[in-house]
Amino acid sequence: MASDSLVQAGGFSEDEQRGLYRAIYSRRDIRTFKSDPIPPDVLARIIRAAHHGPSVGFMQPWDFIMVQEVVIRQKVKSLFDRERQAASCFFDEPRRSHYLSLKLEGILESPINVCVTCDPTRAEVVLGRNSIQETDLYSTCCAVQNLWLAARAEGVGVGWVSILKQPQLRQILGIPHHVIPVAYLCLGYPVEFPADPVLQTAGWRDRMGLEGLMHFDGWEGSSEGHEWHEFKTAISEGPDMPL
Repeated sequence: MASDSLVQAGGFSEDEQRGLYRAIYSRRDIRTFKSDPIPPDVLARIIRAAHHGPSVGFMQPWDFIMVQEVVIRQKVKSLFDRERQAASCFFDEPRRSHYLSLKLEGILESPINVCVTCDPTRAEVVLGRNSIQETDLYSTCCAVQNLWLAARAEGVGVGWVSILKQPQLRQILGIPHHVIPVAYLCLGYPVEFPADPVLQTAGWRDRMGLEGLMHFDGWEGSSEGHEWHEFKTAISEGPDMPL
C-alpha cells in the first residue's frame, strides 16, 4: 500500500496505514458496554487526541465535560427517554415501533460520558472564519472524530447520543448559555465491535453507494472527457476497506 518514496516524504508505513484505515472503517456507534473502567492513561490519550483535532484559525473552540457521577447521568438518561418518546411521533407504524425498539444510548452502562462543547467566543477575530461563522462547530466535530478514532484504536467504544435537547442538557451540566453542547458521548469497552453499523444491521438504513455521491468540476459537471476515469474505476472496483 505504501511506497518507499511516500514513507521518505513523511508518509506512513504500510503497517501504519493499515492501522489508520482499520480505525476508520471499523469505527462503530456503540450502545452496549462492559462495566470495566477505562484506565486513566488510556482516557487521557483519547482526550489528548481530540484536543489535537484541526480547527479553523487554530481557534480550538472545544471543551470536554467528563461525566461520571451517576446522578447526573440519570438526569441525562431521563432527558433522552423523554426526547426519544417525543421523536417517535414523527414515524408511522411499523416504523415507530421499530424506532422504539432500537437501543440508541449507553448513558448509564458506559463507565464515563463526555460532553464536547463549542465556545464560539473563544477568540474575537478568527483567521478564516469571516465568511463561514459555523466553522467553530465544524472544528468541534473534527475534535469529536479524532476522539472517536483514537478510542477505536485503544479498543474503546464510543456512542453519540443525539436525542437530547440542548437547553435541558445545558442546564443539567451547568453549561454557560453562550457555549454550545455539540456531542454527548458514551465511552467504554464494548461488548463487541459489530462488523457493520448497528442501524444497517437492524434494517433502519443502508450505506449509500459512493459512486452516486461523486460530482466532477461542479454539481452538474460531467467526468466525461476529463482525467477522472482511473479515479472512478478505483472507486467502483476498489475494496471497501483497504487492508
